[in-house]
Amino acid sequence: MSASIFKAYDIRGLVDEELTPDFAFATGVAFARFLEIEREPGTVVIGEDMRPSSPTLATAFSAGVTSQGLDVIRIGLASTDMLYFAAGKLNLPGAMFTASHNPAAYNGIKLCFSGARPIGKESGLLTIEKFVYEGTPMAMRNVGVEKSKNMLEEYVDHLLTLVDVSQIRPLKIVIDAGNGMGGYTAPAVFKRLNSEVIELFFELDGSFPNHEANPIDPKNLVDLQKAVKKHGADIGLAFDGDADRCFLVDEKGALVNPSSLTSLIASRELVKYPGSNIIYNLISSRAVKEVVEENGGTAVRSRVGHSYIKKLMAETDAAFGGEHSGHFYFRDFWKADSGMLAALHAIAALGESKKSLSTILKPFNRYHSSGEINSTVSDAAASMETIQQKFEADSDVEMDHLDGLTISAKDWWFNLRASNTEPLLRLNVEASTEGRMEKVRDEVLKAIRS
Repeated sequence: MSASIFKAYDIRGLVDEELTPDFAFATGVAFARFLEIEREPGTVVIGEDMRPSSPTLATAFSAGVTSQGLDVIRIGLASTDMLYFAAGKLNLPGAMFTASHNPAAYNGIKLCFSGARPIGKESGLLTIEKFVYEGTPMAMRNVGVEKSKNMLEEYVDHLLTLVDVSQIRPLKIVIDAGNGMGGYTAPAVFKRLNSEVIELFFELDGSFPNHEANPIDPKNLVDLQKAVKKHGADIGLAFDGDADRCFLVDEKGALVNPSSLTSLIASRELVKYPGSNIIYNLISSRAVKEVVEENGGTAVRSRVGHSYIKKLMAETDAAFGGEHSGHFYFRDFWKADSGMLAALHAIAALGESKKSLSTILKPFNRYHSSGEINSTVSDAAASMETIQQKFEADSDVEMDHLDGLTISAKDWWFNLRASNTEPLLRLNVEASTEGRMEKVRDEVLKAIRS
């Protein structure tokens, strides 16, 4: 078994090489054993995405769970946030078979406790990994029961109780599902809205024949941008492979900074829940903190990663959390992330106003950012140490290590983080002017790559 298949907050690997039915069975056994130790409910909810390997792997995992005497509810095709909905609504632990935005050759498993509470390395994944390595004695008890349950309409019903879109003006919306699970969930949601939907790549196809289902990469949004302008649409939405992330394009075809969407949703949630805590991750724009405080909330800074944000949401009872990677978390949604719920907030804000999306978002676009820039390095820790030494003599900057290395000055900041999955350093830079941002960006990249 590959040592790298267990990541910081999920399991992910190459199908047939790392992620095999035997491995999925063993992981199901290990998960069942872990759940018993944790005194979790004796039923596991399992969802799967459209990748060709997902049904086989989910079936093997289910067999592992039931072999230990636990029961299984298969919800079939699902977005990851639909699996979280099921785990929350039924108050059961869950497993989602997906590799999210990874290429077609990959698959993975996202695990959660009952109530959609996250399982990451600090909260159980290391134990499950240990059980897979060690093996688990087969339980001397009756085999559990597997049954199926379709929860799509219940999922849609719940989303529409959280965002009121009943009175919105008619909108024209382009949606790029990237051949991922958005092609399954979006039709069920948008048939309930006062909107005309132009569909791009809604066919479920885990080989991703049109472009990668990874909307954080601008090249994967080109088709959406063109379609928004061609059709004169009010807004464009792009979902990743398992549809738990959403990215926006405005009516001009311009990409919407995820931090602007965080600010927009935060301002809406603070109307609903005045004075609440709002979480933002440390690569979000400084504008997010400013907007939260301007709207009477308390901004709480987090490291990157869904298990960390969900844990912080539980500790602070935050109403909402936003990540610059396009993940948006809602207290009303069991503190889990939902790309569809984020999209509905944007559509509600647009549909309640006569203004265009770019006009609505303009107050939140206060700074100039580089976007995430990756550099391949042989030793991430050594590279970060080099950068720290370069800046630590400057008395006008502050440093912290909440997640990687963040260096902040009055009118700029940058963060360097090592990837959990690849030999990369990720750089994000923001500044008050484009010229200043470019200068800091180039200086740091030169030091990393020299």
